[in-house]
Amino acid sequence: MMLPLLLFLPLLAVAGTAAAANKTAYEALADFDFPPGIIPKGVVSYTLDNATGDFTAQLDTKSTCEFSIQGSYSLRYKPNISGRISVDRLTNLEGVSVKILFFWVNIIEVTRSGDNLGFSVGIASAEFGLDNFLECPTCGCGFDCNDGDLQLPAEPSLRLRGAF
Repeated sequence: MMLPLLLFLPLLAVAGTAAAANKTAYEALADFDFPPGIIPKGVVSYTLDNATGDFTAQLDTKSTCEFSIQGSYSLRYKPNISGRISVDRLTNLEGVSVKILFFWVNIIEVTRSGDNLGFSVGIASAEFGLDNFLECPTCGCGFDCNDGDLQLPAEPSLRLRGAF
């Protein structure tokens, strides 16, 4: 009796991953209350384990995706990003870094508190308004690209808290 149950459990994990494949990575972020703009355009595939929240995302780039946000900071995304996601929290993040002064530092955690996102590099953290992440940046040019068709609409299931 125990053996059939053990054979069924892996099927449940695969079914959760297959269900995630029907959504884009940006739609999956909205399911956890995150805006699409925390990852750049160009996610070509992702996996999500619904039981643990472990995820991977692959960018459509063979090298590092890097860009600067005018007057603010520089970001770098590796072609493969991974971590663990739950509502309002991304942890164990790998593949994303921010330039602080002259050094690149890994962003290891992102949290949402109301209409703010907090980014932690372990020894320091910073908060930014959610509205800064409603559109996705583009590798190489961020939001300062010449192509006029670069904005993704905000996901309709994204909730702004405290605004209404």
